[in-house]
Amino acid sequence: MKKILISVSIVLAILVAIVFYRTMTVFENTQYQVTSPIQVISLDQASVIQRFSQAIQIPTISYDDSSQIDHQAFADFHQFLAKSFPLVHQQTQLKIFAGYSLLYHLKGTNTQLKPALFMGHIDVVPVDQASRDKWQHEPFSGAVIDDTIWGRGTIDDKISVVALMEAMEHYLARGIQPERSIYFAFGHDEEVGGKGAIAIAEYFKTQNTEFEFILDEGGIISEGIVPGISQAVALVGIAEKGFVNFRLTVKGEGGHSSQPPAHTASGILAQAIVKVENNPFPATFEFFEIMFERIGYATDLSLRLPLSNLWLLEPVVMQALTAKPSTAASSRTTTAVTMLQGSSKSNVLPTEASAVVNFRILPGDTIDSIRAHLAKVIDDPQVEITAELANEASSISPANSYGFNLIESTIRRIDDTVLVAPFLMIGATDARHFDDLSNNIYRFMMVRLNSETLKQFHGINEQISVKDYLGSIQFYHAMLEQAASGESL
Repeated sequence: MKKILISVSIVLAILVAIVFYRTMTVFENTQYQVTSPIQVISLDQASVIQRFSQAIQIPTISYDDSSQIDHQAFADFHQFLAKSFPLVHQQTQLKIFAGYSLLYHLKGTNTQLKPALFMGHIDVVPVDQASRDKWQHEPFSGAVIDDTIWGRGTIDDKISVVALMEAMEHYLARGIQPERSIYFAFGHDEEVGGKGAIAIAEYFKTQNTEFEFILDEGGIISEGIVPGISQAVALVGIAEKGFVNFRLTVKGEGGHSSQPPAHTASGILAQAIVKVENNPFPATFEFFEIMFERIGYATDLSLRLPLSNLWLLEPVVMQALTAKPSTAASSRTTTAVTMLQGSSKSNVLPTEASAVVNFRILPGDTIDSIRAHLAKVIDDPQVEITAELANEASSISPANSYGFNLIESTIRRIDDTVLVAPFLMIGATDARHFDDLSNNIYRFMMVRLNSETLKQFHGINEQISVKDYLGSIQFYHAMLEQAASGESL
C-alpha cells in the first residue's frame, strides 16, 4: 500500500508540475510592439463635435414597415454630408444605390494594389415610445453635455460614417495623392436587412473588384468584458454568425375540444419543440482559442491555468462556457424557440400549429446542416420544416493578414495599453454581404464600452464620449493614410 501511495504521489506531483509549467509557458505575448506612436492630427474640436451633433439630429430611422420611412430625413442626411465635407464630394466619385445608400471612391494611382473598403451605415433603429421618457436627453437631440454626445446613432452607427468622412476630409486637405484606391460604403438600411449594401456588393461583383481588406462596424474596445483580464481589449471581428428561422408546422383535423384526439397539432408540435431544445448543437473552443492565443498571457492565473491545460480540463472548461448564454453564444450554433401559434380559441382544436425557431449559425454550420439536424432530432413526418429569413454564417478571416495587422498596429500605436484580439461577432453587419469580395473582412469600432454601456446598442440613453469620438477620427485617419499609401507593414 505504501508503494502505491508513493507512486500516486509521484504521478500527482508530475501532473501538477506539467500543469503549472504549461500555465506559465503556453501563452506568449504576440501583441504588436510599438516603436513609433501614431502622430495625431490637429482637429477643430468644436466644429467636429458640432457636425456630429447635427448628424445625430437627423432621424434616419429604419422600420420593418417601409411605409413608415421618412424619406426626407435620408435626403437631408445626404445634404448634410455634402455641405459638411466638400473636399470629399469634390475629389471622390459618388454613386447612390437603392435610393439612399452611398458609395464614395477615391481613386489611387497604383492599379496593382487591391483597394480598401471602409463601411458604416446611416440608418438607426427606432426609439421605443414606451421607454422614451427614460432617456436623459431627447434621443435625436445630439446634445453635447459634460463631454458626452447623446442620441440614437452615436454608437450604432453614425459614428463610423461621420468619423470616416472627417478623416477623409482631413486627408484630402493635405493634398496627398493616394497609391491605393479607397472606397467608403454607407448602407441606408442595415438595421432591416441591408438591401443597400447588397446592391453595392452586387455592383462590385459586376466590376470584378477584390478588396485587400474590408473594415465595418462591430467589435469595440472592451473594458471589463473579457473574463480574467484587467486591461482593455480591442475585439476585432474576424467572422460573424449567420441566422435562420425555421418554422415547424403541424396540421390537424380541427373540431371541438370536447372530442380531442390523443395528440392535437399543438401537442405534437410541443413534443417536437422539446426534442429541439433538448438536443443543442455541440460546442467548440475554436473562437475562444483564436482569441486567447493572442491575450492568454495577460489573463489571471485562475483562467490561464485551465485554458493552457485543455488536454486535462477540457470538460470542465466546456461546461463553464456553455453554462452562460453570453459565452455559449460564441461556442455553438444557438437555438431559440421564439414564436408559437395554435388555435385562436380555447375550445377549438387547432387545424394548424406552428413555431418559429431562431438559430444563430456558427461558422462551420450551414442552413442545410441545421435543417438536417432538425429532421433527425424531431424524427416525425407530421412536422413540416421550412426555412424563413436566412443568411449563412460568414467565412473566417485570418488574424495575420495585411488588413488585420494594420488594424492591430494602428490601435496599439494609438494606445499601447490596449490589447488586441480576434473574436466572433454574434450579431450581423452589412459586411456579411461582401463575403465574396475579400478574404480579409474585419469588424471594429474605436469605441470603449463596458458591460453596462454595451446595453446602449439599440437601447436607452445611447451616447458617446467626446474623447471616444475624436479618437475614432484619429483611428480612421491613420488607417486611411496608411492603407492609401500602399506601403507594406
